[in-house]
Amino acid sequence: MNTFMANAQNVERKWYVVDADGMVLGRLASQVANILRGKNKPTYTPHVDTGDHVIIINASKIVMTGKKLDQKIYYHHSGYTGGLKETKYRKLIAEKPEFAVRHAIVGMLPKGPLGRQMATKLRIYAGPEHEQAAQKPEKLELIK
Repeated sequence: MNTFMANAQNVERKWYVVDADGMVLGRLASQVANILRGKNKPTYTPHVDTGDHVIIINASKIVMTGKKLDQKIYYHHSGYTGGLKETKYRKLIAEKPEFAVRHAIVGMLPKGPLGRQMATKLRIYAGPEHEQAAQKPEKLELIK
C-alpha cells in the first residue's frame, strides 16, 4: 500500500465565492485559510500548495465579537525612530476592509514561499461584485 503524495502537476483547483456579510472575522479567516492550504481535501500534502481559489465579497460587512472593534489595534512601523503607528479595527474596517480581512487570513497561513504562494489565490472585495465571473466560482457556505 502506497501513501499518496500530491505534486504541482496533479493538483486540481476549484474557485469558491464566500459572502462575508454578517460573518465573524476570525471564524471566516480560519475556514478560508484551511481552504487556501487545501486541508479540506483528501489529497492534502503539507509541502505542496493543494488549495483552492477563494473570492470573498462584502468584506465591509464583517463583524467582530465583544469589544474588539474598539479594543483591538493594528500596529505598523514606518521604519523611523518613533514611527510606530496604531489603528483601531473600527477605523481599519471602515477605511480598508479588504486589508483587515487579508491580514487576518494571511496571518493563519504558513510563513515563507509556500504561504506567499497560497496567499495569491485569495481575492477580497468590499462590495457584492467581483471580477472572476469567467472562472464560474461555486458559492461556499461557511459556518457562522
